Amino acid sequence: MGDNRAMIPRREPPPSAFLLPLRDDARLGARIECLLPLLLLGVAAVVSVANPQHSPEQRWQVIAYTLVSAAVIVFTDTAPPPWWRTRWWRVGAFLALLGCASVLTLLDPVFTVFTIAAFFRALILRPKSVMLAGLAVTSALIHSLPGGGPLVALQTWPYTYLVIVVVQTAAVASGVLLSERLVAQSEERRALVAELRAAMEENAGLHQQLLVQARESGMLDERQRLSREIHDTLAQGLAGIITQLTAARQAGTAAEEAARRVDTALALARENLHQARRAVHALTPGELDGSGLCDALAAVTTRWAERSGIAAEFSTSGTVRALHPEIEATLLRVTQEALANVAKHARASRTVVTVTYLPDQVALDIRDDGVGFDDDPVTRADDDSWSNGYGIPGMRHRVQRIAGHFVVESERGAGTAISATVPAVAAMAEA
Repeated sequence: MGDNRAMIPRREPPPSAFLLPLRDDARLGARIECLLPLLLLGVAAVVSVANPQHSPEQRWQVIAYTLVSAAVIVFTDTAPPPWWRTRWWRVGAFLALLGCASVLTLLDPVFTVFTIAAFFRALILRPKSVMLAGLAVTSALIHSLPGGGPLVALQTWPYTYLVIVVVQTAAVASGVLLSERLVAQSEERRALVAELRAAMEENAGLHQQLLVQARESGMLDERQRLSREIHDTLAQGLAGIITQLTAARQAGTAAEEAARRVDTALALARENLHQARRAVHALTPGELDGSGLCDALAAVTTRWAERSGIAAEFSTSGTVRALHPEIEATLLRVTQEALANVAKHARASRTVVTVTYLPDQVALDIRDDGVGFDDDPVTRADDDSWSNGYGIPGMRHRVQRIAGHFVVESERGAGTAISATVPAVAAMAEA
């Protein structure tokens, strides 16, 4: 592969390290510095020409050298032609400026003011070794030309002269390098701030996406909860009504049996109407209105036994206490669903519902002596009591939704046991 470095454009140094911090006036500062040699040259020329001690010949000589120097500076420094702008054109412009300043300073020491411009041009020379050399040469000339030049200074005051040149060069170079480092750090901080701002904007976008996803997840969870509520109340009630009306039709001439079935269907219809109205308002189980969980479960178990014709018992153990409404509603719905499954699938003769209050948990157990089902995942997939409708998956979801634990144990011919264990969150914990 070829050398790709030649394809990368070389970054030219800025006009001056001293003007870099002036960001708001960067353009104005660059223009002033570009014209600085001409401005200093003009000031020194005016002062020199106005000197009353100069003769007319000296004045015309100063004017002539000034015009030549101005032309050289414009050609090499202020506005060089495109073909002059090579890699080392700054070095050439610096040498031309320093040469003109040296000639004029030897002609009149007041042009030392013009020589100061060479310091600014030396600062932008690269590599840094060339910059140091330019600063050292400028310092050596600016302190010796008014007295005759570097050779004269070395002969008359060598130690002081050398110390001044070295100290001045080191001081200016150190200031420039420190300024460049500060500017580089400032640029890095600005880049980091820009990256941080971009990251914050990206995080804000991700946060909005998470909010949308959480809202959609909440809506889906609410739909599922509504589906289970409808299944546990309206669907089961309508199924019971249909069962009672079907039995009444089959009763034939048995008027008393048919009437009893119809009365039961009407009672179910009224209860379902009440449940539907509650679902519209708050979806809080009506059985829990004005009564505790144990009383509600006892009433549900008794009504279910009367309608299904299956013997049912309800019992409690432990210290009965009020629980969080969501906990009580979940246990009630699980009980209703489990009893509905017993009536539909188990062909049981006896069912036991037990609630056990533990220090930090509440356990609900529903057991029957029905036909049971195979607890093997392969064979139970064909079992209607397991895979159809909301049934066991719905109960499990309800319990797990409140950080509970749900277990089903069954064996063909040995009945089924359903256990739901949930946190015993007290009613007073509700905000």
